[in-house]
Amino acid sequence: MNIVVFLPSLIGDAVMATPTLRALRRGFPSGRLSIVAKPNVAPVLDGLDWFDETILFHPRSKLREQRTPALIRRLRGDRPDAAVLLPNSIRTAWIARLSGIPRRVGYDRYARGWLLTDRLAPPRDAAGKLLPCPIVEYYLGLAHVLGCPGEGVRLELATTPANEAAADEACTALGVDPSAGLVCLNTGGAFGPAKAWPAESFGVLARRLAEESNVSVVVLCGPSERDEARKIVALAAHPRVASLADRALSLGLSKAMVRRADLLVTTDSGPRHFAAAFGTPVVTLFGPTRIEWTRTNHPNAIHLYHPVPCGPCQRPVCPLGHHLCMKNLNPDRVFDASRRMLSGRRRPRASLRPGTEELTWRPG
Repeated sequence: MNIVVFLPSLIGDAVMATPTLRALRRGFPSGRLSIVAKPNVAPVLDGLDWFDETILFHPRSKLREQRTPALIRRLRGDRPDAAVLLPNSIRTAWIARLSGIPRRVGYDRYARGWLLTDRLAPPRDAAGKLLPCPIVEYYLGLAHVLGCPGEGVRLELATTPANEAAADEACTALGVDPSAGLVCLNTGGAFGPAKAWPAESFGVLARRLAEESNVSVVVLCGPSERDEARKIVALAAHPRVASLADRALSLGLSKAMVRRADLLVTTDSGPRHFAAAFGTPVVTLFGPTRIEWTRTNHPNAIHLYHPVPCGPCQRPVCPLGHHLCMKNLNPDRVFDASRRMLSGRRRPRASLRPGTEELTWRPG
């Protein structure tokens, strides 16, 4: 069986697709499994060995070999038996059909059902309204169509030796000893600014963690978030608070930092799912997004949100301009949740390879 899987376009969603990839590999151990991924998303799966090939694709790439015509030619030459379409887009369904893939598995959304051979109906209520469903389970439904029941919804990632070396170098340069206690903070999110927690609040939290919990605090960031990370460090004004803003950034570095952390405090964004995959305790700050969509069944997680009459709105920018769902999430409340997570015994460190160590840490 030759299967190509179109991955989601967001990093967090790609992590939530790992149970589906695992199920397909277990279901077809001697088959060929390829993934189609955006160049900025593909590295999140580095270190996993479930697929045979990664095909980079972005319809607006500057590189011709990563655009749609090149992908269609590539797939016509590879002649997959089936395409599993994790994104709900009509574009991926068109590409699969134009590539001559005989079996096309996906959800019947956005008027693309006629392009699919195996159409799944998304969960809806009696009135036809889409019901919130954990994305992990939503994706796994596509693997079930191909006869792959999977092994549960556990997220799984790996780090490479290069990732770990980058994290070692960063910790040394920042004067951080993870064995003495490390909390990572993550501020970003590709979804949009509505998910952001104010830098001032992160600064208060970082200082309290360093002073009262006696841990080192490292602010993670992406290339567009360097200034925000620097601002948080300046606001915290504490020698044990640092950031990756002046490092060579990569998804691998972020994964390795989360893997070795005792706690991650994050917005509802990609690195939140790194924590679930590595067994790292996590406090997630929710605002405009619904928890039901991204539930991961991580046992060492606390979800915090400040209820507002207008939320959760599922909008990337606050439509009312006040952003109270995140602004009114008090730093003291986040610190109390973080302290509870840190009060338990130190968890065993996740190994470089996934699935080789049972993580049994529980908060006190």
